[in-house]
Amino acid sequence: MLSEAMLACAGVINRMGSIAGGSTVSDYHENEQHRQISVSATLMHLEWLGKKFNILDCPGYADFISEGLGALRVGDFALVVVHANHGVGVGIDDVWKYATEDGIPKMIVVNAFDKEETDFDKILAQVRQHFGDRVFPLTIPINPGPGFNQLLDVPRNEIITYATDKSGKFTEAPTTGEWAERANELHKQLIEYVAESDDTLMEKFFDKGGLSEEEWRAGIHLAVQKQVIIPLFITSAENNIGVARMMDIIAKYGSSPVDRAKMEAADEDGKKLEVSLTDADPVCYVFKTMSEAQFGELSFFRIYSGSVKFGSELYNTARRSTEKIGQIYLLNGKTRTSVPALHAGDIGAVVKLKDTHTGNTLCSTKKHVALPKVDYPKPNIHAALKSNAKGEEDKIASGLAALHHEDPTFLYMVDAELHQTILSAQGELHLEVIADRLRRRYNVHVELMEPRVRYRETIKAKGDSKYRHKKQTGGAGQFGEVFLRVEPLPRGKGYEFVDKVKGGVIPNVFIPAVEKGVRMALDSGVIAGYPVHDIRVTVYDGKHHAVDSKEVAFVSAGRKAIIDAFSKAGAIVLEPVVNIEIAAPDKFMGDLASDLSGKRGQVTGTDNAGGELTTIKGMAPLSELSDYQTRLKSVTGGQGSYSIDFSHYAPVPPHTQAQLVSKHKQPVEEEQ
Repeated sequence: MLSEAMLACAGVINRMGSIAGGSTVSDYHENEQHRQISVSATLMHLEWLGKKFNILDCPGYADFISEGLGALRVGDFALVVVHANHGVGVGIDDVWKYATEDGIPKMIVVNAFDKEETDFDKILAQVRQHFGDRVFPLTIPINPGPGFNQLLDVPRNEIITYATDKSGKFTEAPTTGEWAERANELHKQLIEYVAESDDTLMEKFFDKGGLSEEEWRAGIHLAVQKQVIIPLFITSAENNIGVARMMDIIAKYGSSPVDRAKMEAADEDGKKLEVSLTDADPVCYVFKTMSEAQFGELSFFRIYSGSVKFGSELYNTARRSTEKIGQIYLLNGKTRTSVPALHAGDIGAVVKLKDTHTGNTLCSTKKHVALPKVDYPKPNIHAALKSNAKGEEDKIASGLAALHHEDPTFLYMVDAELHQTILSAQGELHLEVIADRLRRRYNVHVELMEPRVRYRETIKAKGDSKYRHKKQTGGAGQFGEVFLRVEPLPRGKGYEFVDKVKGGVIPNVFIPAVEKGVRMALDSGVIAGYPVHDIRVTVYDGKHHAVDSKEVAFVSAGRKAIIDAFSKAGAIVLEPVVNIEIAAPDKFMGDLASDLSGKRGQVTGTDNAGGELTTIKGMAPLSELSDYQTRLKSVTGGQGSYSIDFSHYAPVPPHTQAQLVSKHKQPVEEEQ
């Protein structure tokens, strides 16, 4: 709604749309309108006070963080939006961290001050607790809550009253009484911060005891670039309150491409170099790709030097291929405006590049340059993809490949062990959106299901066995006898096969056949159908027949002997145990620790890095965490996040083993 209000103020749209009505410029995709949330970064542009704004409106859900990371990489600054009632959540902390890592300044907008129970002093204290005392309010609500339409404008030292017709128009009046006192106090603090950002201004400040209006206004820009001050604005975007003044300040004091005129890059040999805004050779970074029904594939790019023109030929450093630039567009949501060229600092989109994907650099064919790629987080939630129609395998495979090129934070693999196609994403909602895109765009019949767990089998003790394979069916027979012993190995040691046969009782030529039979049994599982690990198998005796012994006989004897020995050696099923880190506000720590314990997990430590967020470190069986994201949202009201990584294998509880063994003994169902 903030971007919608900005477009309305600039006259790009005649009237503001609504999220409920699915009529905003930013959320124009069908799944966004259906879910009433953003799932994709949307490119928009407008002009304000003679400046062009390129706006990248990003999803707030952490599931779609890839959209935000791409936007942060090409942005000049980050406008971080906080809801007045909800405050600073885990996702906002993450975005702040990513923006800092990308070296761009941040500004903060606290939106929805027209809602009930809004408290400016409380939200300012919370924001400062997270992001430091340099967070400085440039506007303050005078009448927060329903009917909110007045702001104290700190730089102007005025009270701004907005029209109630959502036009964004306002009138100004001098401050009086307590508001004048508060404005004067903040005004002095603002001038001090501005003076700190520049040595020359600091000298003038001490010499004169202050700065002239011209001096401190000229210094705000540098103070924001250095983050000596982090501007905070108050708005009600839904009612277009406070948005116009925010845009005024951005136009006058915000960042532009000039503030980061040089960009680190590398040549094809990895040697470091710089790309400058004033270089003549074109260099641009593709930060997003998206398939549109009407246009095909769109590549979103920012130009760091030179110009990109229709028909020009550029070199893709990552793919080592050339691309001919087709039609170039400026975008406002789904509205495309064709332009003949774009220049350094600008952002646009181009259609139908043949072999260019998210994260690729396009540059001059004469000077090859690669800009650093975005480092995307690893996915931490998984689902199996079930196909409900035969003959769609090729369409599903090509669809998954295309969707991964659009969204690098989504991964997929065909798992030979689990006999499933596994999708990995940033969250449950992310998985649902991927599956929905696959169904709509490629017309396939798929659904998501819980992935199978990678259980393992092993033994607790030694076991001996012998097995004679003898078959006589007229003509040549089959004969092979094997004596073997099994014993456990330490966790993680895998499998060993030892040949201690002496005297040629089993000829050397048949030993590989014995091992083949052993491996057949171990790979397919003995008691519950899961691969066997951490076991040593020693073949120490046997018998053969000069005529009837054949490879097939010793394969069968080895297989049956290992199954028998395994059952005598205390066979157990192992389950994967993972390390888990949960970040959430401190007030939820007790509930989260208790919940983890209820999932057969244990807390191994806690860490408070400052602020309200605490991290729980623990361990839990993977099988207990299939729905953990949903549970975490329920416990923390959506303010928690978590990550997992594999730790080790451990025995399952007896009742779980009994269930797995019983299930394996049932007739094998047809693979879905």
